[in-house]
Amino acid sequence: MAVFSSLTPVFVAVLCVIIGFLFKTSQRREPRSKQKSSEQTARPWVDEDLQDDTEISSKHNEEEEEDWLDTTEEENLPHIPYTPAQYSAAEMLERSEKFYSLMNLRRSVRFISPEPVPKEVIDNVIRTAGTAPSGAHTEPWTFVLVSDADVKHKIREIVEEEEEINYKQRMGDKWVHDLKKLRTNWVKEYLDLAPYLILVFKQTYGILPSGKKKTHYYNEISVSISCGILLAALQNVGLVTVTTTPLNCGPQLRSLLQRPANEKLLMLLPVGYPTSDAKVPDLKRKDLNDIMVTL
Repeated sequence: MAVFSSLTPVFVAVLCVIIGFLFKTSQRREPRSKQKSSEQTARPWVDEDLQDDTEISSKHNEEEEEDWLDTTEEENLPHIPYTPAQYSAAEMLERSEKFYSLMNLRRSVRFISPEPVPKEVIDNVIRTAGTAPSGAHTEPWTFVLVSDADVKHKIREIVEEEEEINYKQRMGDKWVHDLKKLRTNWVKEYLDLAPYLILVFKQTYGILPSGKKKTHYYNEISVSISCGILLAALQNVGLVTVTTTPLNCGPQLRSLLQRPANEKLLMLLPVGYPTSDAKVPDLKRKDLNDIMVTL
């Protein structure tokens, strides 16, 4: 009993420490829980897998709120009948086979001729890319078309400077090794030679003529779909390109092209005819059974 009574103060002290620790922990968890709940309430629709960077007006503080468009003020959009062309089963099969054959010839080409390309063709190609679907029909894309030789060369200088650092420092040995078979490096001669460069920017939010800002939902996914249609449109007219995503070049190129802060560079496409001696890697595409699952 004597031993027990001598240890009692120790037990009481330890118990007090434990209770105090649990109390402080519960206090810390409560604001975090509230914050998490608040974030979930503000952005309940965001899919974590998509990692979309959509700007939500409710996320901004009250001082900025007046800068954003109140969508409740927008008029109800009328709906009209839609009657697309319809084909027989035989025609659909034929058209699907022809389109596949056309697109299966598409390759990433780095040997681009300086031969002029009709501007009207490029206009139609970009107009076609603009038919892509977008979140809430916000059309969050800007296509900057560059044909000026001086501007193209400045773009090349920016890209090559950053790409050399990417290859030598940022990308890592495995990435560089995997690119060796494709014979790519930081030298981008085609940026000077191609008659056109198309720089595709995603608009992280819109700016209306009134100066109000408008939320652009799923802007990166929407613009990526548009880029896919752009590639198909280029293939359809017999032009070639190579999709490039110049790492760490966005801010410099945005400044060079005098684009606003709400636009972020997503893709850079040199566009033109292939040179007579153009070569591409002898790659094979996956079989249909490797890319499709039927349930």
